[in-house]
Order: sequence, then C-alpha cells, then structure tokens
Amino acid sequence: MTSERPALDIARLLGVLARHEVDYVVVGGVAAIAYGATRATTDVDCVARRTRANLTRLGAAMSELHARLRVEGMTDEDAAALPASLDADMLGRLAISTWTTDAGDFDVLADIPGPGGVLVGYDELVSRAELQDVAGITVRVAALADVIASKEVADRPKDREAMPELRRLAGGR
Repeated sequence: MTSERPALDIARLLGVLARHEVDYVVVGGVAAIAYGATRATTDVDCVARRTRANLTRLGAAMSELHARLRVEGMTDEDAAALPASLDADMLGRLAISTWTTDAGDFDVLADIPGPGGVLVGYDELVSRAELQDVAGITVRVAALADVIASKEVADRPKDREAMPELRRLAGGR
C-alpha cells in the first residue's frame, strides 16, 4: 500500500456490497449525484442496517476491498497498520467510521442528522429511500429531503456550496 489513496471506483465498491448482500442506504455526495447533482464526490457514504448478520456481511465486503482505517493526518500505510478487525462487534460499536479501500474512500455511518439535528437511522431512511441506478448498480438512495437535511445540519463549507443545487433539484421533484 502506498501513501496515496486509491481513486474512487463507485461501481466496484457498490458491486462488492451487492455481492455480499449488505443492507444499506447511500447518503451524502453519491446520493446527491443520483438525484442529478453535478458536484463531484471523493467517497461513498452509507448508513448500514445495524443487525449482527448485516454487519458481518459488511465486514466481509470490506475485507474483500482491503478496507483500512482512514485517519486524517496519517498516510494510508500508517493507518493500515492500526488494529481494526472488520467484524460485526467492531463495526457495531462505531457510529461513524472512515475507511480507505482498494476502490476508494468509504464511510460507514450508523445514522445521519435530520431536521433539528435528530439522528435518522437505517430503518427510517430506508422507509423513504428510492431505488436508483448508481454506476450500473441498483441501490437504495436516501430521499433527497434526507440528504438535504443532513447537509444543512452538518453545515460544512462544502455542504453550504452544494445546497443551492440540491434545493433546485428538490424543487423540480
């Protein structure tokens, strides 16, 4: 492994998750792109179902992708040396985990912030999610309203920059 992170290969990453039958909802930038946003993203974000069986499948998929922790300020090589077992126990303890895989950066979330900062988990997200084709793979994508709400609460500069386009897309739905 080198200090440089692999380029994002959304089709490969989502394909591995599909092959392992992982239950998840795509959120973040990839979800925004699925609704027509043009802003590039550097990772895939998902909220995974928090059952032991699903987290075991997720761990197996991540192992196939040679997932290693992504830690700001550390090289990929240094972060890969950190002890991180990709099993249901470890994945279940983490509300947010950031990874580098052979198919690019991948973030696994227990939930996302909704209106008023209330956390919205898998069950609620999936109840409003839409099936979308993302890079040739059919996936559940969080409702555009959920994507917008999470970006409003996060309120990072990149989220503020994305909001006009997302609101315009929401207005056309």
